[in-house]
Amino acid sequence: EPHGIGWITLALLLVLIVIAYAYVRRLLRPLDDIRDGAERFGRGAFDQPIPLRRRDELGDLAQRINTMAHDIQGMLDAKRALLLALSHELRSPLTRARLNAELLPASPEGEAERAALLRDLAEMRDLISDLLESERLASPHVALQREPVDLAALVRDVVAEHPEGGRVVLDIAEGLPAVAVDRLRIRLLVRNLLENALRYGVDAPEPPRIVLRPAEQGGIALEVRDFGPGVDPAQLEHLTEPFYRTDSARQRATGGVGLGMYLCRLVAEAHGGTLTVRNAQPGLAVSAVLPGA
Repeated sequence: EPHGIGWITLALLLVLIVIAYAYVRRLLRPLDDIRDGAERFGRGAFDQPIPLRRRDELGDLAQRINTMAHDIQGMLDAKRALLLALSHELRSPLTRARLNAELLPASPEGEAERAALLRDLAEMRDLISDLLESERLASPHVALQREPVDLAALVRDVVAEHPEGGRVVLDIAEGLPAVAVDRLRIRLLVRNLLENALRYGVDAPEPPRIVLRPAEQGGIALEVRDFGPGVDPAQLEHLTEPFYRTDSARQRATGGVGLGMYLCRLVAEAHGGTLTVRNAQPGLAVSAVLPGA
């Protein structure tokens, strides 16, 4: 009957549409693989190449992108190895130069020059140490010496060791559990954030504040906030980039060369956590979330 023929025709059309959709999706699957691979390579994840599913032009394109990614990874590894080697080799002559400067006979005339030389050598030493640590943390094979750490006690120790730690306000929750982290790396994160807050909040109406609380998604959240002028919103997303400074003059008198926040981000990410920066109005707040056990 006409009514039954109509239903049969509609069913056949639906089947044909499903078959056509599956065929088109099969044709476009290599494009999805190329898109996903390009996104991975853009994030610096070169360990998983684009799968080669076909031997046509799309397969050739995927192969060429894989070759390009392999070459980029090789160049980045070579750059990292060169930077590590140079930084390591510079340590010995820098140590000798500092020792020789300390052994110079003290005289009233040359005391200011001697102090300036020792200060510059110390800054160079710290820069080399930061470069070495940043390259180690940026490596996909970074090894963390994890152990159960009481973060509350660690934060109090870092603040107590700092010469200006007496003007820092601590807001630490009670009963925080110990978390498995690399103690030295977390000390580096807390110390860098503390020094930034003290440097940029020196003339602020309120002292810097450190808050340690359980994170909403699990783990522990650490926030270090100053009450200074804050940062231009356009610069917020660049603060954790290497060698980025908010002042265009890039004078070391204003503090650092732009590796402190970058190291903090690397430490948080190496532990599987996150680091976020926001304008707290007033001041700048930096939050690091470290996952629990």
